Amino acid sequence: MSALLNVIKLMLIEKKEITFSILFGFIAGISSVGLFAASGYLISKAALTPPFFTLIILTSTVKLLGFIKAGAKFGERFYSHRATFGILSHLRVSFFERLAGLVPTVFHKYRSGDLLGRVVGDVESLQHFFLRVFYPPLVLLLVFVSTIFFTSFYSVAIAVILFVGFLLTTIVVPALFSLRQVKINGRVRQERGKLSTDITEVMFGFRELKLFQQLQTRRSQLLSQSETYIKNQRNENINKVYTQSVNGFITFMISWLVLAVGAYLVTQGTLDGILLAMLVMISLTVFEPAAPMAVFPIYLQESRDASKRLYDVMEDPDIQVTSETSINSLPDTAPEVAFDGVRFSYMEEWRPTISNLSLKIPAGSKTAIVGASGSGKSTLLQLVLKLQQGQAGHVFWNEHDTSTVASEAIWRQAKVVQQENHMFYGTIRENLLLVDENLTDEQMTSALEHVKLGHFSLQDHVLENGENLSGGEKQRLAIARALLKKGHLWILDEPTSSLDAETEQHIYQHIFEQAAQDTLVLVSHRLKSLEAMDQIIVMDHGTIIEHGSYQDLMNKQGYFYGMKTLEGSLL
Repeated sequence: MSALLNVIKLMLIEKKEITFSILFGFIAGISSVGLFAASGYLISKAALTPPFFTLIILTSTVKLLGFIKAGAKFGERFYSHRATFGILSHLRVSFFERLAGLVPTVFHKYRSGDLLGRVVGDVESLQHFFLRVFYPPLVLLLVFVSTIFFTSFYSVAIAVILFVGFLLTTIVVPALFSLRQVKINGRVRQERGKLSTDITEVMFGFRELKLFQQLQTRRSQLLSQSETYIKNQRNENINKVYTQSVNGFITFMISWLVLAVGAYLVTQGTLDGILLAMLVMISLTVFEPAAPMAVFPIYLQESRDASKRLYDVMEDPDIQVTSETSINSLPDTAPEVAFDGVRFSYMEEWRPTISNLSLKIPAGSKTAIVGASGSGKSTLLQLVLKLQQGQAGHVFWNEHDTSTVASEAIWRQAKVVQQENHMFYGTIRENLLLVDENLTDEQMTSALEHVKLGHFSLQDHVLENGENLSGGEKQRLAIARALLKKGHLWILDEPTSSLDAETEQHIYQHIFEQAAQDTLVLVSHRLKSLEAMDQIIVMDHGTIIEHGSYQDLMNKQGYFYGMKTLEGSLL
């Protein structure tokens, strides 16, 4: 329920629209009752041939109430939907802002397809919260109280019948059907999350599935899951319609009961016969706002479950990131980076990725980190950038513990090239302008030439995820972005793994020239050209097994020497 309270807090931002929705809803409901009551009274009165001016007044009243109902109904729909769109906007922004702060930790526990299902399906489910759960009961209560109070002046018995009908249609029947709907909703959400996850997997692995001839098998599995999801959705909708049908039947029977009791009261002389048609018409109309209440518990449960799924992610203690409020900017100088007793392991991993690691990277130094795959090299860089958070120990930026430094402050000073670099759909220019919107064409063209992409034009088109670029071109474009970015810490994670030796040497030469006064950290499997590094860190299974200059490590003839000898024999 606490998750739903969070949704209500976001909803109350639109208090103006909510107030007008309730006001216009009440006016529309009560004017509808008044319209039919006046029509019933007009029919009965006209049968007694009253004075002409009486009919004119009654007819004008009916027309006026009709105009009021139409206008109020428009106002209700306008403000209620405006409020709903505003609420969904606040909810999406709130969820995205909090989710962005949990990346990439959130992917340790939740799969991307499941998150997509929550951010789309569950947020969309909450559009019903205001329209079907929050304000309809308030409007219904106001209309019913007013109508029963009015009816009691003419017949207490009929007022009691209407009150009983109110209890049946708004509480008893919805409660009975909601118990079954809870089970159905659970299955629908579960199947939706599973289907979203599997579709995402197929989309990402489409090429591999084709190459291994497993696409048809996965397609059959998706179709089977889709049919199960559709079946559960159908059961959900059938239960909703069945609830509304039973409610409609009860309201119909209430009207017949009002007619029967009213006729009896007329024969007994306790009710004026001219009022019977009016009371019957009231009973036919007053339950109109009660129709949404047939599915009220269903949508309440759906909203409760959807909000819980959203806030389960945002408030999950396993993926929370330490708050960062102390330091929002860092000096524009080359930093010293230090690790003190850092330990890190991925969620549900049986072995630590980084084990009690301590390391110092002096300001302005050039450091290479080498080692076998899975030794924790890339994870170490992610800890510096606060893309991961260690379970123990501290990472320092100069004298500042990075846990007290805003991530944005670190990112402003970091020039990063990752193993996998995303290229956005658009043009070369748009992909380079991610660095700084104020870059000139001359600066961008020069950066492309430095990475041997001078044959590219800034207007050249880039497909989604850089599909029309080779692996080497994507790496060089990522390096060009790093060259254009401001900052004094270079984080290079296998930046030239897809490049030929000549191009690699050319690019490294330019990087080292530009980073002469900066702090540079390079992760590489290639041991060539490491002679220029101030220190080399050799890692294995999350620990440092050797460190020193290139010549020191070669003289030791230890692990690094063995790696270098093996690499030389393979060339």
